[in-house]
Amino acid sequence: MTKTIKLFAVLFVMVVFASCGGGSSSSDSTENGENAKLTGTVKIDGSSTVYPITEAVAEEFRIDQPDVRVTIGVSGTGGGFKKFSRGESDINDASRPIKDKEIKVCEENMIKYVELTVAYDGLAVLINKENDWVDHFTVEELKKIWEPSAQETITSWNQIRPEWPDVPFSLYGPGVASGTYDYFTEVIVGESGASRGDYTASEDDNVLVQGIAGDKNSIGFFGLAYYEENKDKLKLVGVDNGTGAILPTTETVKTGEYAPLSRPIFIYVSDAGAKQESVNEFVNFYMQNAAELVPDIGYIALPEQEYGAQIAKYAAFKASAVK
Repeated sequence: MTKTIKLFAVLFVMVVFASCGGGSSSSDSTENGENAKLTGTVKIDGSSTVYPITEAVAEEFRIDQPDVRVTIGVSGTGGGFKKFSRGESDINDASRPIKDKEIKVCEENMIKYVELTVAYDGLAVLINKENDWVDHFTVEELKKIWEPSAQETITSWNQIRPEWPDVPFSLYGPGVASGTYDYFTEVIVGESGASRGDYTASEDDNVLVQGIAGDKNSIGFFGLAYYEENKDKLKLVGVDNGTGAILPTTETVKTGEYAPLSRPIFIYVSDAGAKQESVNEFVNFYMQNAAELVPDIGYIALPEQEYGAQIAKYAAFKASAVK
């Protein structure tokens, strides 16, 4: 056998060996996901309150999965559910549970979903830093300020408490599509969505921060995390539910002592989303990393075992969705 024939024979054996698995390390690593690049999209919308958590998770996820496109809108909880119920998003950030009318639209459009709790949040009541007369509000005073009948009637500080100045106050709060608005009106006024309309409303909490910070006679409310980011510009006020004024902190929100303005916050995942590997990876990444990321941005993390329960809940939902 000539040298040329011998060399050809050796090369032929090497090729056959590789095709039969002898050179399988690259193929196996791809199959096992070691070198595989996940692609696809994750479409998210909804609550401005939940947005900072979801964005923090997305930033970390993009490091691990740079080829997955994660987009996050901020339409408010209600606005987000409108898109979610039409199948326009995979995940909805929500600062309140889904409403019956939103459930109905999802059912009409044959959209199934799972609710996952991601953190606890407290609603902060805020005034301007130059305000030196308000030490706290009672729940009754907050209701007196915000209930529908207060519109163009309760307008001055001394109408809230006689010893306060006879000077008009101005109000700042989330818009009607916000889950924070729904929650606040439900627990303070007594009916979700029932509120006076003569206040500065915005779905962007940064707009509310700027408004309160620039107005000495302001009163406002939004999620505690936004106060934590802007505590140098605003003054936090305690709320008295009958047992003394309580300020929202990690501990008072977690224990429920800061009542009635403590609440869980959520993400909702659709069955269509659960059928996409990019969404599955993102949701699992979210729940696996939330305990570490949530406190860094001013929210209160769930107990570690509760995140495990949420992962199991999602796994069961995914299994049913892909049948």
